[in-house]
Amino acid sequence: MKSKIALAFKKCRAERRPALITFTVAGDNTKENSLKILNSISKHADILELSFLHNCPIADGSQIQNSTYRALKNGTTLNDTFQIAKKFKKNYPDKPLILMGYYNLIYQLGENNFLKNCKVSGVDGLIVVDLPYPENKNFAKKCKKKSINFIQLLSPTTSKDRMKKIIKDSHDMIYYISMLSTTGGKLKVSPRKILEKYKKIKRLNNNKNLVIGFGITNKTISSLKTADGLVVGSQLCKTITNSIKKRQNPVTKLDKLVYSLKNKIL
Repeated sequence: MKSKIALAFKKCRAERRPALITFTVAGDNTKENSLKILNSISKHADILELSFLHNCPIADGSQIQNSTYRALKNGTTLNDTFQIAKKFKKNYPDKPLILMGYYNLIYQLGENNFLKNCKVSGVDGLIVVDLPYPENKNFAKKCKKKSINFIQLLSPTTSKDRMKKIIKDSHDMIYYISMLSTTGGKLKVSPRKILEKYKKIKRLNNNKNLVIGFGITNKTISSLKTADGLVVGSQLCKTITNSIKKRQNPVTKLDKLVYSLKNKIL
């Protein structure tokens, strides 16, 4: 039986477009709005990423850090994140939801307990930024046993040899980091060069769903639409920040943004 993530990519391929993958932080700007945002943008997004909280970012730029700070200030906990995920999946059981974060919270709770909570909450996949291959092999196997996708990461500096091993061990989605940077930075390389590198990776195994993240905005998304999927995160977090400053409704603002992003890749 195919996972919901695999089915989402299959649907997008049939429509000859990339999957639109959104990223928001659990509890931003409030716990209630966090759920409302997921419910709202799920009409346009194909796969949703939800960050579980941390205070030691490695790959996150200022926009995602701002979102995380607001959520931590709200008192959002890991348990709240699971509750938000559970409520969302109750409303939209077929929409793939991926939790993204860092290993320290998984370690503190215990891998088995963390995965048990993921399963109960209906989580479809996990991205653990600071748990690289091959150190993640045992945890990835545990995820697979629970029918949870463990999403491997590739970067521009990953060697071809290493890529082959990571791709071979990957599940239904692989995340290609477009450039050497934290999230939210402007593209340091042209979309053409990103796609050249992307195509070389795809040739290693054309059957794997390979998505591009970092530097994807409404200005760059259409130039990368030949990819299997595109991840937009910092722009969503920035939109929440701006809506708070202007005393606007972040739920409405994000709905409009994700609708606009979707139209640019059709």
